[in-house]
Amino acid sequence: MIFEKIYDVIVIGAGHAGCEASLAAARMGADTLLLTISIDNIALMPCNPAIGGIGKGNLVKDMDALGGEMGKNIDATGIQFRVLNKRKGPAVWCSRAQADKYLYKERFQHIIFNTQSLSVKQGIVKDILVEKGEVNGVTTECGQHFRCKKIVICGGTFIGGEIFIGDNVMSAGRMYEPSSTSLSLSLKKIGFEPIRLKTDTPARLHIDSLNFEGLEVYKSDDVIIPFSTETTEITLPQIECYGTYTNEATHEVIRKAAEESMFYNGARESNGPRYCPSMEDKVLKFPEKTGHKLVIEPEGLNTKEVHVNGFSCSIPVEAQIKAYRTVKGMEKAKFIRPAYAIQYDAFQPTNLYHSYESKKVKGLYFAGQVNGTSGYEEAAAQGFMAGVNAVLSLDKKDSFILGRNESYIGVLTDDLVLKGVTEPYRMFTSRSEYRLLTREDNAEERLIEYGYKFGLISKTRYDRFKKEQEEIEQEIERLKNTLIKKTDEIDSMLKEYDVEISQSFKAEELLKRPQLNYNDILTFIGGGLTGRQARQVEIKVKYSGYISSMKQEDDLENIEIPDGFSFDNISGLRHEYSEKLKEIKPKTLGQALRIPGLTKTAISVLAVEIYKYNKSK
Repeated sequence: MIFEKIYDVIVIGAGHAGCEASLAAARMGADTLLLTISIDNIALMPCNPAIGGIGKGNLVKDMDALGGEMGKNIDATGIQFRVLNKRKGPAVWCSRAQADKYLYKERFQHIIFNTQSLSVKQGIVKDILVEKGEVNGVTTECGQHFRCKKIVICGGTFIGGEIFIGDNVMSAGRMYEPSSTSLSLSLKKIGFEPIRLKTDTPARLHIDSLNFEGLEVYKSDDVIIPFSTETTEITLPQIECYGTYTNEATHEVIRKAAEESMFYNGARESNGPRYCPSMEDKVLKFPEKTGHKLVIEPEGLNTKEVHVNGFSCSIPVEAQIKAYRTVKGMEKAKFIRPAYAIQYDAFQPTNLYHSYESKKVKGLYFAGQVNGTSGYEEAAAQGFMAGVNAVLSLDKKDSFILGRNESYIGVLTDDLVLKGVTEPYRMFTSRSEYRLLTREDNAEERLIEYGYKFGLISKTRYDRFKKEQEEIEQEIERLKNTLIKKTDEIDSMLKEYDVEISQSFKAEELLKRPQLNYNDILTFIGGGLTGRQARQVEIKVKYSGYISSMKQEDDLENIEIPDGFSFDNISGLRHEYSEKLKEIKPKTLGQALRIPGLTKTAISVLAVEIYKYNKSK
């Protein structure tokens, strides 16, 4: 059956990459078709029911500033919100939210089904149709033929997917959902060589069978900071999560049962995620560790299922039950769903342009786990960028490519396209050498102009942003020009903060003192801003020197390394880098960057330390 209609864009797969790709394309005015194996499972969270985390939260904030949906969706369906790394500087603050996975899916589906120019159909794609080196459509296993100008493949773990529990192997993209073996074959015929990657998911337990007494308790932050700047209120009740640990009894069960897992007895080979390893990997590769952290996370407000974050595995079900029940709080655990591993086809992203378009076939884009990444957030960011670029290509416009100094999306894209993958890629703040410039709090400042230009940001939101930015700059100018005079009363007030001054100070200079925050300064000068504007003011003032230093990294040759500067004991600088620096003794940061093996991240750490050193002189 050949449909007469010619779509502008067809998106294959409706996971997090496919959802963002199809919404971005349709919102930019492209006639878009979203094809999915299961309409019921659009935007499903198949593993951990959470959005954000270290580095991942930055991706979500970047997308929100550009006009993506993930941030708004988690704000509307989140049941626990926390900002991680708050004890450290704002460059590494990262938002994370627990979701009601069922509400999350329902809301995303509602948005997709009510978006103009976006059609949704259920079907398993069998073939990518290519003519003269350019895509022109797809066929499904039902015999349907859909024609199009651009295709975005967001196949997740479904392309060639196989599930493993002990020595049991099932063809599936997720448990009880069919894999897309034919699509894998089609891509091979076109000339794409797959790499086999693996990921694991934990068991789901019945909450009433667990004992939370004596476990660590994690609650939402007292002041919740939403992911999206369009969110004015978090409305759902907030829940608690619980922390516990494995022990030697757990590890003994895992060691014995690993022999029955096909990935540990030599029957199968695959590269799993280094930074989210299975329990078998944790126990066998780190035998010196006596316990591994687990977090019990409810999957929603109206379900009895809990997700045990940190205990993914592929050992036989009987051994799973035995292992889980050795853990404090899970002694009487009842299983609802077993843990399993899934192996799937991915394709080297080095075969892509930075626009996510294939170098082999014009008009064919890849996004998500098919590019060798792990995580909802990494997938969604790629899907968003692929969707935007597919539409720009339709209009013969230049590709939209973000730089590493502009966003975490830029870091993600650059890492994938230039370095490729040997294991599932996961975003971290440490991957960004410009992380002080690409903070969560300033995502709109960096990116909203692009979103507005593409028609993905409303004029109402854009005008609100411009007004807020103007007020922030005015407040910073006020701090620069407001003198806090030294008086007995001021001295007495400052002593409460362990601050002593020998002369009068401008409010801006006083705010740079580590003991004082923006609200403290307002007690002296009155007025001021609140909420995210207040956070922006404080960060911009407190870290102005560091930020200026980071902005000058494009002119590293002019940043001299002082003669008395020591490369020893620099926090965040690896020992091997310190040794190379001591041996070569570079005179500038530009020279340091050219030392073989040194990374831009190392240079950015060095830049901040030099700034501190010069400031102390």
